[in-house]
Parts: sequence; structure tokens; C-alpha cells
Amino acid sequence: MSIDAKLAELGLTLPEAPLPVAAYVPVVEAGGLLHFSGQLPFRDGMLMAGRLGQDRDEAYGYEAAKACGLSILAQIKKAAGSLDRVERIVKLGVFVSSTPDFTAQPKVANGASELMVELFGEAGRHARSAVGVAVLPLGAAVEIDAIVALKA
Repeated sequence: MSIDAKLAELGLTLPEAPLPVAAYVPVVEAGGLLHFSGQLPFRDGMLMAGRLGQDRDEAYGYEAAKACGLSILAQIKKAAGSLDRVERIVKLGVFVSSTPDFTAQPKVANGASELMVELFGEAGRHARSAVGVAVLPLGAAVEIDAIVALKA
């Protein structure tokens, strides 16, 4: 089953691949790896903003991370032409805007991680960082960057 078919089966649709908001490119290909700039969470065209542990909770963060994951998938599709060209999700770097006492960053990051495994199976299992930060661009709740290996 194609990845697009799996997305449809899950009732998920990809957003338009977001354009950069500053002086960078969304993706760089080097040695068969796609390196993706950080993706922010958008739902219904609106930025999912806030700070975990202050005005947003873990469940909101999980959904924000999942939204970032969908943006990463949209960027993959735009760069590679098809999600079926993915050989492996290599790494996700997850940044969570959170208070000093909020320590559930790994659980928030699972929003994107579980999506990748659900779609790509073993090829979706990846290395990951999940860290708390004081603030993210535009006030986003979560930002995720990625490294993805393509099939030759």
C-alpha cells in the first residue's frame, strides 16, 4: 500500500509544503539524505502557538508535533516527488516551547514519531532529540527538523 493510501486510510491530508519565513531553504539534499529545516505546526491554516506547562498542555503539544510531522511529510513529497521514495526516517529533532518545570517533551515528540512509524513501519523508526526551549519562532508550541534517507 502506498504511503498516500495509508494517509487516506488514517483520515489525514497533507498541508501545502510551508515556505520559509526567513533566509533559508526548506530542504537540502546531500549524499542521498534530505535535511529539512524546522517545521512549525499548523492546523486548519492557523499556527499552533503557546507554551507547554503555561497555557498549553501535553495533549496540545502532541497534536502540534503531529502537525509538524505532516508538514515534514509535505516537504518530503515536494522535494522527492513521492513519499514512497522514503527509505528511512533517520532523525527528528523536536523543540518544545515549555516552562522549566514541564518535562514531558519526549511524550510531546511522540506525536510526530508515532506518525512516522504508523506510515513507514520499521523504516519510520528514527533517532530523536526532544528538548524544551524558552521560545520558538512566531510563538509556535513545537518545531521539528528532520533527516530523511531516499531510495536510490
